[in-house]
Amino acid sequence: MSKKIGRNDPCWCKSGRKYKACHQAFDDRIARMAQMGHIVPDHAMIKTADQIAGIKESAKINIAVLDYIAGHIRAGMNTEEINTMVFEKTTRMGGYPATLNYQGFPKSACTSVNNQVCHGIPSEDVVLKDGDILNVDISTNLDGFYSDSSRMFCIGEVSPEKKKLVEVAKECVYVGLKEVKPWGFLGDMGQAVHDYAFSHGYTVVREIGGHGVGIEFHEDPWVGYNSKRGQEMLMVPGMMFTIEPMVNMGKVDIFIDDKNGWTAYTEDGLPSAQWEIQVLVTEEGHEIISY
Repeated sequence: MSKKIGRNDPCWCKSGRKYKACHQAFDDRIARMAQMGHIVPDHAMIKTADQIAGIKESAKINIAVLDYIAGHIRAGMNTEEINTMVFEKTTRMGGYPATLNYQGFPKSACTSVNNQVCHGIPSEDVVLKDGDILNVDISTNLDGFYSDSSRMFCIGEVSPEKKKLVEVAKECVYVGLKEVKPWGFLGDMGQAVHDYAFSHGYTVVREIGGHGVGIEFHEDPWVGYNSKRGQEMLMVPGMMFTIEPMVNMGKVDIFIDDKNGWTAYTEDGLPSAQWEIQVLVTEEGHEIISY
């Protein structure tokens, strides 16, 4: 945790209240959990009221852009067209695509088709066709506040097997969401996701997971979905992170395209599906910020 604060000092959360009347009991509870050997968040992971308000404004754009894509996506269009729509809609609303030039990523969205697990790069050469499943993953920077979410799209008539995968992947997110509550553990959520996916005969990617988000595009903690109850980081009010399990129809193994250094594929060539939501841990449970 941060340096020692006096009981009568202003609280670190910038509420304007004295520490003893604001976050002292909160910090003491976290300290006790740390003494018991649990992984705990530091103050940098706890969003203040002002920060949450800014992040929610960013999320309004992120949600609106995905809604816009949902209304225009169709067979016959290429994924570069999706990328253009994301950039134009985001900037018209006053935001900026957080993925664009992030660590060298060249586009405003990730568009991952069929056996692409994530980080698919939009291209004029990738034309959507009847039967494809597609993940569109976008992130918005608005005045230094970040939002992040993704959705799956079924193009035309999709096979029952692919349709089920897409549906179960979405259900995994909300099964996990039920476990997001203050003073629980990220492992509670991770095991719920894992067990649900496996009960349908699927696997969940291990190497890539969710992450903290809000003040930066990617923050701590890392969020996995092959974890155990009672393990991983303690969840406390004010934490914000994504739930985005990548669910494979076949084996868990993936590989990264060695040509572009970004796109992940299933090793066995079978489809993968992913939905992503951004979640805030609250005093009562949780709040969905972006979807």
